[in-house]
Amino acid sequence: MDQTTVIIGLGVLLVLGLGMGAMIMLVRGMGSRMGQNTEALNIRLEESRNTANNQMQHMMQITASLEGRLTQMSEQSAKDTAEMNRTLAERLDKVSQRMGDSLEKGSKTTTDALGDLKAKLAVIDQAQKNITELSSQMMSLQDILDNKQARGAFGEIQLNDLVSQILPPSAYEFQAQMSNGRRADCLIKLPNPPGSIVVDAKFPLESYHLLRNAKDDGEKRTAISRFKADILKHVKDISEKYIINGETAESALMFLPSEAVYAELHANFSDVVTKSYRAKVWIVSPTTLMATLNTVRAVLKDARMREQAGVIQKEVTTLLQDVVRLDGRVEKLRIHFNQADKDIALIETSSRKVMSRGEKIENLQLEEGETAEAALEGGQGTLSGA
Repeated sequence: MDQTTVIIGLGVLLVLGLGMGAMIMLVRGMGSRMGQNTEALNIRLEESRNTANNQMQHMMQITASLEGRLTQMSEQSAKDTAEMNRTLAERLDKVSQRMGDSLEKGSKTTTDALGDLKAKLAVIDQAQKNITELSSQMMSLQDILDNKQARGAFGEIQLNDLVSQILPPSAYEFQAQMSNGRRADCLIKLPNPPGSIVVDAKFPLESYHLLRNAKDDGEKRTAISRFKADILKHVKDISEKYIINGETAESALMFLPSEAVYAELHANFSDVVTKSYRAKVWIVSPTTLMATLNTVRAVLKDARMREQAGVIQKEVTTLLQDVVRLDGRVEKLRIHFNQADKDIALIETSSRKVMSRGEKIENLQLEEGETAEAALEGGQGTLSGA
């Protein structure tokens, strides 16, 4: 911008110089033609020269002013450019930081999401394994329940676990031999009354499977009839084999190791349940057997307390006798204490007498011509009176 200003100033000066030269030539030409007016022309020439000088100074001032303004504009433009550059740099830094934070946050979110997805996939994979294992176990359980001997062993194992976890070892016996030659799956030993209770774990399940797998009403009716007949026959067998007068309680338990069969029986075959009650055979599932065993444990505890009641009463009687003897000995000791107190009082009296006699002896004065023996003999009556 400074070069442009200088060029403009030089152009103005050049124009003014050319103008002045033209005017001088014009004046000289006129002077040659009109010599008589030379003085007037010189005056006018001087005025023109002064005017030109004034204009030149004015132009120089304008040029200087333009240069100052251009300088200010240049400085302001530089400041504005620097400020704009600084602002742009700050904004670029902020944008870069935001982009960096966003990328970092997005990366962290993506990493966390991938981690959660991996964990969920692991859970799903474990669940799939559990489902596969459970399916295998269900198939194994189905095989057990389909086989009568295996089903009986399964029921006995579950019965064994429940009983051994709740009752003390002395309160039960597995495969107990009865007086009629039968073997009970479990014999719960209770005092009379009510007496020991037999628990049977062999349950008929074939007809239940037929009922579950019935495809039409005809098959369902047949399965229902067979299911009822099997249950009632088993109830009758338990009542005849394991309820023995004078040996067991007046009732027995039929254990169903399946909550589904138990629920089906009570929901849809209440008549069968009622007949089992009349036969004194109580049908129990794992849940209801646990409640029954807890009740049995409370009964056993109460029975043991009753057995110990006589012993406790005898011990209390002995304790009362000991208390009576202790009272007698305390009375004797109190008499001894009273006698000792009297003896101490007598000892204190004797001690005071001895001290009194000692004081009198200490204060004894002999009269003239009297011996100490006579003085002591004379004071003997006084000492004795003390």
